[in-house]
Amino acid sequence: MENLHAPTVPSGPTSGPVVTNGTQTSGLTFPQLQAKKDNIEAELRALGSHGVDMHTRLITADGFPRADLDVAQIRTTRSRIIYLRNDHKALMTVIEKHLHEHFARLAEEGAQDEPIANGGPSSTDIASSPSQAPQPSGPPFAKVNSVVTGSPAESAGLKAGDEIRNFGYVNHTNHDGLKRVGECVQGNEGRDVLVKVSRPTSGGQRRQELQLTLTPRRDWGGRGLLGCHILPL
Repeated sequence: MENLHAPTVPSGPTSGPVVTNGTQTSGLTFPQLQAKKDNIEAELRALGSHGVDMHTRLITADGFPRADLDVAQIRTTRSRIIYLRNDHKALMTVIEKHLHEHFARLAEEGAQDEPIANGGPSSTDIASSPSQAPQPSGPPFAKVNSVVTGSPAESAGLKAGDEIRNFGYVNHTNHDGLKRVGECVQGNEGRDVLVKVSRPTSGGQRRQELQLTLTPRRDWGGRGLLGCHILPL
């Protein structure tokens, strides 16, 4: 009876590196990968809406199966949730790779078109000439309210008042009340995330469009993985 809580399948990976949720992911476009991710998340929400979660006790205090629950069905549901979570994690890795490659191409094209005159840092200031600035990735969807000293956010160059246009794969069309930002941070601990921000200048009439590299991590000595407070716009 002590194994009654365990699912009927192991919790390890369900497939090879290019197979997610039983479907080949290689060759898929970004919108197709995004649609697949949305489908997995929708199924996970549906499976989690039955009032029984992964931690619900399935046995009574004296060690017998609870008569008020369909224990077999719950174990099957838990197995499906584990599969979907593993597939979602693998799919997010594929999506992140697509995005990093996409932004790397953009950065390379920008470097070829507009070389930086003074060999500046990876955070590119492109506000000096509107004609030289690449088209923004979309309107800002969040604002940096505060940044903690010594945090990953400060190391990346984020400052209070910065308005975020892109945070990894998250933008104004899909941030879902900043929930996707949290998902992106959790899924990229210890890895570089490209962040595009719009920063007001001292005069306030023009803005700097910056491309920063942020690495979420726990070992910086403070709370959270970023060390900054972000608010939706």
